Amino acid sequence: MELAFFRRTDDGFEPTQMACSMWSQDQMHGVAASGLISRGLEDQVEELGRAAELVPARYHVDLFRPPRMRLTTIQTSLVRNGPRIALLDAEMVQADDDGEERVVARATCTYLRTGDNPAGEVWSSSGRAAPPPLEVAPPTSEPHVPYFSSESPWSDDFGRHQNGGRHITWQVAVPTVAGEPMTPFQTVASIADATSMVTNWGTNGVEWINTDISLALARRPAGMEVGLATIDHVAHDGISVGTAEVFDREGTIGTATVTALANAKRAVDFTAPVVGGPATSV
Repeated sequence: MELAFFRRTDDGFEPTQMACSMWSQDQMHGVAASGLISRGLEDQVEELGRAAELVPARYHVDLFRPPRMRLTTIQTSLVRNGPRIALLDAEMVQADDDGEERVVARATCTYLRTGDNPAGEVWSSSGRAAPPPLEVAPPTSEPHVPYFSSESPWSDDFGRHQNGGRHITWQVAVPTVAGEPMTPFQTVASIADATSMVTNWGTNGVEWINTDISLALARRPAGMEVGLATIDHVAHDGISVGTAEVFDREGTIGTATVTALANAKRAVDFTAPVVGGPATSV
């Protein structure tokens, strides 16, 4: 299996088998979709000549149609390019069964210019998440099976973590496009989809399907390793909101939030014999 979510073609990006979700053999998971969208946004910022001075501070993706396992293009547009801000939109486009192109996901990204912090003191949480011990997960940029912590200690055995405890994950990014270098923003944008995994995972598996990804960052991750730690899960009448802390080996870098719909009839059970890739989108 090719170790990337997409292959570049003359017409766009062809998903590899690694991009396939657990919901359907013809449905792409959100990790791949978000990674490709963030790649398109980075290209737009490069064209502006502002990649060095701007940080992707807010990134939001609406996953309103199931992206299919078929040729995909990303179309971006510039909404605002100011002295301290750049606002970009992006659309993920695929052809439907009749060959007509349609948008399957859309995103916005607010880039902000870096500067000095003010001198005043502001409260922040002292209880921060941390990566697994080095003997469990030594530093690497090579993709591996995600590690989890819950009521059970850190391990890559998914079945051990199907419980009602607080879930934390530590992951290394899979390259978005074969033959292209992975970037820190693509890393955190793709792994952010796993917010649904940690915040919506309980005793019966993952019984919720997320409809979006919202990522707020104070900085890019320091490398290709990113962790997500559940902060809260709120659910009412079949709608849930899950919030996670986003961190790397140097500390907390932001938060990620997903809203989700109940999907108990098609729950992802990690105690079942076969486990596939990440799952997302309605």
